[in-house]
Amino acid sequence: MCQQLKYYLVLLFVGSTLFLHAQDEHYYQMTEEDVAYREFRQRSTVPPYGLYKIKELIKTLQYKAQEDGDAGITALTAAQFKSLSLREKFTYSLIHPEMYAQNCAIFMPQADEQKKIFSHLMSWMDENQWSDRQIDFLRENRDSVMSIIQESTLRSGHMGVNYKNAIETINGWEMIPFIIDYYKSNSKDKDALTLLLLLMKKGEYVEFIQSSSYRQLYGSDYNYESYIRFNTANQDLVINRAMAYYGEKSSK
Repeated sequence: MCQQLKYYLVLLFVGSTLFLHAQDEHYYQMTEEDVAYREFRQRSTVPPYGLYKIKELIKTLQYKAQEDGDAGITALTAAQFKSLSLREKFTYSLIHPEMYAQNCAIFMPQADEQKKIFSHLMSWMDENQWSDRQIDFLRENRDSVMSIIQESTLRSGHMGVNYKNAIETINGWEMIPFIIDYYKSNSKDKDALTLLLLLMKKGEYVEFIQSSSYRQLYGSDYNYESYIRFNTANQDLVINRAMAYYGEKSSK
C-alpha cells in the first residue's frame, strides 16, 4: 500500500506542476539538472569484495513475511552468514538490507537540491532496512568498516549513500577528516556535508546543538527534507565545526 502511495504522490506532484507554477511564481518544474542530482544522491557504491559470490547467494534467498504481512525478511541462514569473511559480510550488508517494513516516508522531489545542504541523507533502501544482525556486524566491526569504506571510496572516487548511511549508523566520527577530504575532491556531493551534520548531531556537539543552523535543520518544525542553503559561508561553517568537533573528540 505504501509503495503504491509513493508512486501516486509522485505522479500527483508531477501532474500538478503546471497548476502550481501558475499559482506561485517561485515554483517551477524540476529540470534535467534537478533530476540528475536526485539520482546522484540516491546512488549507492557496490563493494567489490566477494561480489560475485554474494550476488549468487542473494539469488537463492526467499522472502519470509511476518504474521501481519507488513514486514518480513529475506536473509541468509545464521550458518551462511557466519561462514562469510568480514569483507564478504560487508558487501552483503551494503547491497542487501535483509529486513522489509512498510514505510510511508516520502522524499518528495525538490527544485535545486544541488543548492541545498539537507538535514538527512536520501533513503537508498526504499522499504528495506538493515536487520539487527547486520547493524550489529557494522557496529562491532566499526574500525574495519571505516577502513574498508575509505579503501573502497578511494578506489571508486565515490562515497555512495549506503556508505554514508553506514558511517552514520556506526557513528564514525573518526572519519570526519576523510569525509572532508573526499568532499573537497567531490564538491558536487553536498550529502557529504549532510553526513558531517549528522555525526555532530549524533555526538551532541554543543556548539552545533546551540546554533541557529541546528534549529533550522533539526528544530521543532524540522522534517527529513529540511535544509540550509548551500553557499561558501555555510559550507565552511559545517566543515570548520566538524573539524572542531573531531578535535574535541580526539583529545578525550
